[in-house]
Amino acid sequence: MDLDVIIDLNNLSVYQNEFLVLQDVNLTVRKGEFIYVIGKTGTGKSSLLMTIYGELPVHHGSALVSGYDLTKLRKKQIPYLRRSIGVVFQDFNLLTDRTVNKNLGFVLRATGWKNKEAMDARINNVLEKVGLATKGHKMPHQLAGGEQQRVVIARALLNDPDVILADEPTGNLDPETSEGIMELLFEISKTGRAVLMATHDYSLFHHFPAKTVKCENGTVKHSEHQIQ
Repeated sequence: MDLDVIIDLNNLSVYQNEFLVLQDVNLTVRKGEFIYVIGKTGTGKSSLLMTIYGELPVHHGSALVSGYDLTKLRKKQIPYLRRSIGVVFQDFNLLTDRTVNKNLGFVLRATGWKNKEAMDARINNVLEKVGLATKGHKMPHQLAGGEQQRVVIARALLNDPDVILADEPTGNLDPETSEGIMELLFEISKTGRAVLMATHDYSLFHHFPAKTVKCENGTVKHSEHQIQ
């Protein structure tokens, strides 16, 4: 098996509540790749990401993600799969009753970290990577939208994942702030992580060209060229 392959989907069917959303999905994602997942609302972009993340079960086809066979995935294995995947949501999903540092600490504890010094060092490290080294003591509501999204990206990086799944990460941001978030996601892909980003904001493609797949008519179609 190609060790650079992080996601390998073959003839995959994606279901949402017993409803077939996508079929015959074939997608290979390697280390360091940045791939846009595009398509109209309701065409299955989020469902595809949720399947990769282990939120939706695989009933038909094959799916390997970070060494895990999703067709044989047991419930107790899901937390381990998710340690290898960082997820960036459009609506942040930050805990509003605690500081940035405590948001990140909550995730570390939930994923098995126990040593406080190691946790503090990791939190400082990821905040520095996203340009928020001095913001750890702030509450989420004290941060601008772009800063909150950077916290979400920092959270996604905590467990040094193989892949980042970003679901409309610029959907709630203005164009200038979106550009900063895109630059950050591309920097992350250059460190060897794969980034799979669902979006319908085609204006991003001019400044940030990348490989593209499209959810359309119940399947995933590959673009022969990068959208530029």
